[in-house]
Amino acid sequence: MKRLCIACAASLTIALSGNFFASAVFAADEYAYDLVHSSVSFKARHLDISWIHGRFNQVDGKFSLDRQDPSKSTFELTIKADSVDTANAARDEHLRQPDYFDTKQFPTIEFRSTRVKAIEGGYEVTGKFTMHGTTKEITIRLMGGKEIEVKGVKRVGFSTELKLKRSDYGFDKNAIGPIGDEAIILIDCEGMRKSS
Repeated sequence: MKRLCIACAASLTIALSGNFFASAVFAADEYAYDLVHSSVSFKARHLDISWIHGRFNQVDGKFSLDRQDPSKSTFELTIKADSVDTANAARDEHLRQPDYFDTKQFPTIEFRSTRVKAIEGGYEVTGKFTMHGTTKEITIRLMGGKEIEVKGVKRVGFSTELKLKRSDYGFDKNAIGPIGDEAIILIDCEGMRKSS
């Protein structure tokens, strides 16, 4: 009986160890946002005849990818609103004022995923988007996800494009002026992690 118990204990230990290593193999991979190889840009209509282009120069974020169960993946992005850059200093300063981004009161623009599912060529990501003190649920399609390794660093990239109305996020409709209400946001994000 004693030998049987020892054998059972050994078998249980092996089974538990196997489950542990299987869990470790299939754990989500964590990536840090690579600012050097990523960008968050936008464009909006001017007088409904041309486009004004700009970008945000200070962005941070992270994401995790669970290839076995994409629903466990997560995406986060934080943009410093006062880093807005349209290649015109006077206009950028105006965009930081209360009638536009009001960056002193609302210093960041943020996205936090709540649901993720795999689609052909990428992921469909639903989450909470916060801008100008207002939070709304949005769904974006992140296309990409291929991982490559360069000099001991694993990298994966995504891109997406979405349309937002500033009036939906508490911007004064009467102050929108010659720059149109709707803006097109373009995000190209590259994440990186060290090879294990």
